[in-house]
Amino acid sequence: MVAPEPEKDKADRRNDLALIRTDLANERTLLAYVRTALMFAGSGITLIKFFADLSWTRSVAWVLITAGALMLLVGIVRFIRLGRRMH
Repeated sequence: MVAPEPEKDKADRRNDLALIRTDLANERTLLAYVRTALMFAGSGITLIKFFADLSWTRSVAWVLITAGALMLLVGIVRFIRLGRRMH
C-alpha cells in the first residue's frame, strides 16, 4: 500500500505542474506570434512577387513585411519577459 503524500508535497507538485503548464502556454503563444508574422511577411512578399506592376501593391507589401517583422519581435520579447518572470 502506498502512503499518502503529505500536504506540503502535494502543494509543491501542484505549483510545479502549474509552472509547466504556464511555460507550455508561453511556448504556444510564441508559436502563434511566429505563425502570424510569417503570414504577414509572406503576404507582402507575394504581393511584390506577383503583383509588382500595380502601383499601390509595393507600399502595401512593405507595410505587411514590416508588420510581420515587428510582430515577430514583439512575440520574442514577450516570450523572454514571461520566461524570466517565471524562473
